[in-house]
Amino acid sequence: MLTGTAAASSSGPIVIGSRLQLFTDDYLIDSLRGVELRINHPTPREIAMVFDAPWEGDTSAYVTVLNDADRYRMYYRGSSESAGPAHPEFTCMAESVDGIVWTRPKLGLFDFGGSKDNNIVWTGSAHCFTPFLDSNPDAAESERYKALVTMRPGGDPKAKVALFALISADGIHWKRMRDEPIITDGAFDSQNLAFWDTVRGEYVCYYRDFKDGVRIIKRATSKDFRTWSAGQEITYTGAPPEHLYTNAITPYTREPGIYLGFPKRFVPERKAVPEHNDVGVSDGVFMSSRDGLRFHLWNEAFIRPGLDRENWTDRNIMTAWGLLELTPGEITLYYSQHYRHPTNRLMRATIRTDGFCSLHAGGERGEVVTKPLVFSGKELVVNYATSAIGGIRVAIEEAGEGPDTKSERRTINGFALQDCPVIYGDETERVVRWNSGGGVSSLAGKPVRLRFEMLDADLYSIRFR
Repeated sequence: MLTGTAAASSSGPIVIGSRLQLFTDDYLIDSLRGVELRINHPTPREIAMVFDAPWEGDTSAYVTVLNDADRYRMYYRGSSESAGPAHPEFTCMAESVDGIVWTRPKLGLFDFGGSKDNNIVWTGSAHCFTPFLDSNPDAAESERYKALVTMRPGGDPKAKVALFALISADGIHWKRMRDEPIITDGAFDSQNLAFWDTVRGEYVCYYRDFKDGVRIIKRATSKDFRTWSAGQEITYTGAPPEHLYTNAITPYTREPGIYLGFPKRFVPERKAVPEHNDVGVSDGVFMSSRDGLRFHLWNEAFIRPGLDRENWTDRNIMTAWGLLELTPGEITLYYSQHYRHPTNRLMRATIRTDGFCSLHAGGERGEVVTKPLVFSGKELVVNYATSAIGGIRVAIEEAGEGPDTKSERRTINGFALQDCPVIYGDETERVVRWNSGGGVSSLAGKPVRLRFEMLDADLYSIRFR
């Protein structure tokens, strides 16, 4: 059984209220029989962007996507080592009305090759420019956008790099928030990022450092984006120490109390394409956390390089920071391909809403029993999918006092498995009904367990509402 990022307190049940619960770890799970907790994989869709403008190139990377009112924006590094003329690094911005077709606006801000007809929004240091829309209700309008960039203090080429803050009212015209760096205790040669945590009421920053020669991720917090706590190394269950090149950590929009992360895992000792100049291969992995410091990291890849040989050269499969909800029922994400090749590009992919992981039962009937829970609400809603012969039934039981033994708890009258008509189909929101016809409001606030009977089915998330 997986080791989750948190466990039920020995002094009481888990209070979930009416919050959405994803099955990205075993936080809620007490026992599994004939059911496994599995990671799912996104479906590739189409090429979102080829980085072939003269000011971009084969090492363009570090992509951020976000939704600003009536448009989507994409920020990325324009960089070239061998595909076309080499040039300094720039930060570029593309826009889209649907998240599928992206265009480069002619912003007229910075000169390249004698013309300002380009989409460059920042020069100087653009290696790790990562912006976000500040959702802090107290944020000044002039600082509606904020970004982190990696620079050397005072422009001294011998100085250790640090994280500096930029601000913007419109996401196009940027300036430094102040001359001094905001965070200095890291290596920072990655996509360092920050955001406003609406649940905890603070800014959170995740950034690169090294420990014993391995790339690690650190976390710092701030109330004002100016004064930051000392960085703490985040920890993992589920996978051994490995090089996490980027982190792409974000609060999940449907439940911001849960953080989802999409690191690029780097394997520096492997070389799959002998004639390629650089060593290392990469894939995309997935992790989640309920406190921002302890993560469950899946050892199985979330995104593999696949059959395309040019994805088996170094530093590919970097998941962009940001998840978009373009159509009902699915989440859009983006990831890089063909790094260091003239066809360097960004792919779009989709995954089912809440569908990053699931409780999965195959062709034999299985059961899942939760730890003791306390909920609020009138009905139980499930996000699920079954085959034509598959199905799910749900029972609600007394919490009991000890380990998972039937003798220590009883099914609550009217909420037994046989009282629940079999649920089958494929829906992101299905209200569970029992033959009594009533809801679950009479059990709200009381410790209970849920028992799921499953056959050829996946359960992605649950919520009481």
